[in-house]
Amino acid sequence: MKKILLLLALSVSTMAIKAQGQSAEKQAIKKVIETFFDGLHKGDSTILKSTMHKAIKIQTTATNREGKKMLKTETREQVLTNIANKKPQDTYLEKLLSYTIKVDGNLASVWTPYEFYYNGNFSHCGANSFQLFNNNGKWEIIYLVDMRRRQNCDALKNKK
Repeated sequence: MKKILLLLALSVSTMAIKAQGQSAEKQAIKKVIETFFDGLHKGDSTILKSTMHKAIKIQTTATNREGKKMLKTETREQVLTNIANKKPQDTYLEKLLSYTIKVDGNLASVWTPYEFYYNGNFSHCGANSFQLFNNNGKWEIIYLVDMRRRQNCDALKNKK
């Protein structure tokens, strides 16, 4: 009986340690995403760049006014230049509604539904999908695709 209790206690302890380690890993990944948006909100391309792998791929999908589905690809340099050239009087606020983080080894996937405000006014909503790579101890964004729409944004709020 003592052996069974000891094995049970060891199993529970191992599971708790593993969950705690994974929680710390998810917090580190969430911090990268928060830092990314901190740079976006401040218009600071240096902060933004610190979160991105040098080979990042960045895409946006949306539906145009004619109802056609569009996919736009930008380079890391284009995004950083756009942020660096943001007018100081312009404000960007991307309000993340939730985080879903999945981790397997050195790969992480993060899903973040959002609402975007430009100069304090609602602009659009959608979702971001981030792929991150643990580059020898530093999580970096290797892929980002966001979906944008101007309608049916209340549905996102209900999925929180």
